Parts: sequence; structure tokens; C-alpha cells
Amino acid sequence: MAALKALVIRGSRNVFTLRPLDGFLPDVLECRIKGKILKQSGRFYNPLAPGDIVYAEDHGGGRGLILDAVERRNFFVRFNQKGPQILGSNLDMVLCVTSLSSPPFRPRFIDRVLVQSEAAGIPALVLCNKCDLVSTEPVEDRLADYERIGYPVVRVSAKTGEGMEQLRRRLEGKTAILLGQSGVGKSSVINALCPRLGLRTGALNEKYDRGNHTTTLSALYDLEFSGGPGMPQTFLIDTPGLRHMVLWGIAPEDLILYMKEFAPLDGRCLYGASCSHSGESGCAVAAALESRAIHKDRGESYVRIREELPGRYDE
Repeated sequence: MAALKALVIRGSRNVFTLRPLDGFLPDVLECRIKGKILKQSGRFYNPLAPGDIVYAEDHGGGRGLILDAVERRNFFVRFNQKGPQILGSNLDMVLCVTSLSSPPFRPRFIDRVLVQSEAAGIPALVLCNKCDLVSTEPVEDRLADYERIGYPVVRVSAKTGEGMEQLRRRLEGKTAILLGQSGVGKSSVINALCPRLGLRTGALNEKYDRGNHTTTLSALYDLEFSGGPGMPQTFLIDTPGLRHMVLWGIAPEDLILYMKEFAPLDGRCLYGASCSHSGESGCAVAAALESRAIHKDRGESYVRIREELPGRYDE
């Protein structure tokens, strides 16, 4: 029986939904993994993630068996209580979705997503949904700083459609993942881009001004922007709302390399590699904070993240 090449759309409890890439029927296969082990699984508790490419056998009736996986080009990972979890693979872009308010703007969360994206070598942008809501000066100050250090900020409203055409142009022909806290409107953005999908969305919890989980697992969607054969396909990976973004795979001393405005200062401190960049005398980062070359909130993010990193990487 010849193996077919397929794209992982989603998975739950070691059953994965695949979309064959070779034009074979059926349109999707529900598959388990042969032997339940893949060489690339490594230390990750989920062996496959949306965006992975695998080889599988079609056993008929929409069922099959995964034989092997193609080596990933990249992946986005976060640490949760079960260990490192891959949320999406073979990505061209990370969209860190936030809102100007309701739920509140969370720059610490954004900083963590951007650090993990840099560590993975995946370009990232800050996607502000709900741009129809009133913003504040502190929020605009942080957004301006993200743009200053090199992260595009795209403002959209899934409710009114504002900015959606600009976002569509950025995404066309790419595979991107949406990451954000519950309630920022990730699924609503996908619905606005491709209404036929009709993804389930939910209202905010009014008492706590935060979202309720409506997306329960990561899943890949084909947005079909191009509308023509042979044209590049556009895929978006929707993810469950992340209340906390815990980094993985980054050594504390390497954190400076994954914050854009900090990286050029690596090795320029008086005490070299032993500097923790937390305000020591002779620290180049401290001097940059003093001169406002680095935003004070980004400096605080650096300190907090560095304190969290031990035990989240391989020595």
C-alpha cells in the first residue's frame, strides 16, 4: 500500500485529522500513529501539531495510519503543566493577537510571545483586534515602541471589517498562527477573513473582563484567498486562549538575544557574559534604559522573563 503525504489539521488524544496533499480521496483522514511514537516527538507531549506534514496509509472509510513525519522547518512551542507543547509547525508568521481594551491590553504577554517567536526564527507581528474601541495613551505608547523596534502593528476590527483587507494581503500564500489570550477575538478574526468557516465565538466574562474558552484545541484552516488552481494557499492556525504564556527552550543567558533592541548590546557590558542585565553597574542594558533607548516596560519584562526561565530549557 503506497503512503500518501498529508497535512495535519488538528489532533486530540492521539487521533489526528489529516488533509491529503496528493489529491487522493477522501478529503480528510482520521489517523492514529503507527506504534504511537514518531522520531521527531522528542520531549514534546504532543507528537504532532497543526501544520506538520506526515506520511500515512489510507485504510478506507476515512481512516488511516500515520507512518512517519517530515522534519519540521520550525515550530512554535509553549510550556504548560504537562511539558512543552507544540501549537503549530512549518510557520511563516506568528500573529500575536491583542485588544486595545476589553479584555485589557497585556504587554507582558505580547513580550513573551515575541521572545518565543524570535527563538524559533519565525517573523511576528502584533495584531490589534477591536480597533473600534477607545485606546489609551499607555497602550499607544507600547504599540509605538513595538513598531520602533521592528514589529509591525496591524489594527483590525473583526466586528466592523476595518483593516481586514490589509491583513489579508499580509497573509496571502502563508501559514500563520494566531496566539492570544481568551477574548481577544482570534476566531472572530478568522471568521471575518473567511465567513464560510463559521467558527464558534464567545462573549467576554463581564465580571473579570476576560474571555471564556471557546476554542479548545489548535486547528488549521484553509482560507482560500487565491481562488485559483496552482495559486499559493493561505493557512491559519487558531489556538485556544492562553491565560499564561510560559517560554520553553531558552537559556536565561540567551534571553538578551531574543529581544530585538537588547540583542545589539550582548557582550558590551563591563563584566561580559556574567552580567544578568538587571541593573548592575557597567551594564549596557541599564545604560540603554537610562537613556530610554529601551522602553522601561520592556526592561521590566526582561527581568521577569529571565527569572522564569531556569528549568525551561535543556542544559
